Amino acid sequence: MSKQQIEQQRSWYVLHTYSGYEDAVAKNLKQRIESLGMEDKIFNVIVPKEKKIKIKNGKRKTIEEKVFPGYVLVEMIVTDESWYVVRNTPRVTGFLGAGTTPIPVSQKDIDELMGKMEKDVAAFTIDFLIGDAVKINDGPFKGFEGKVSEIDQEEEKLKYWLICLAEIRQ
Repeated sequence: MSKQQIEQQRSWYVLHTYSGYEDAVAKNLKQRIESLGMEDKIFNVIVPKEKKIKIKNGKRKTIEEKVFPGYVLVEMIVTDESWYVVRNTPRVTGFLGAGTTPIPVSQKDIDELMGKMEKDVAAFTIDFLIGDAVKINDGPFKGFEGKVSEIDQEEEKLKYWLICLAEIRQ
């Protein structure tokens, strides 16, 4: 088969796995590809992840989060032999698609996903909702409690109403 024919036949497919085992499936599949000499039919195995910044308990962390938990992407040419190798990898429950025929993912979707994965800047997420009680840990009201009134993702800030407790004397 010529290089051009191979390029035309190879596509990305989605594997469904047990949730939490995506990295193990990718590692096992890569080992199986190498040991069974399938490098000419199965080209790439990826667990889609993106970097995110999370703030929890006042501490900022950069984490890698799976974009699609329970799924692994495989670039391959589907033949009976390659399908069997992938499908019989431990903890793989099947291909995304109807019956035993996997459906390829569009190149546009793959390009968008790869762009997300290659970004160096982590996406910022705030684990608060409007109305949540927060303890203020910086500024003139340090140590007081407030309620979240506004969330500004771009500035990475919360606005809050101070909760004042007053004794009522009679």
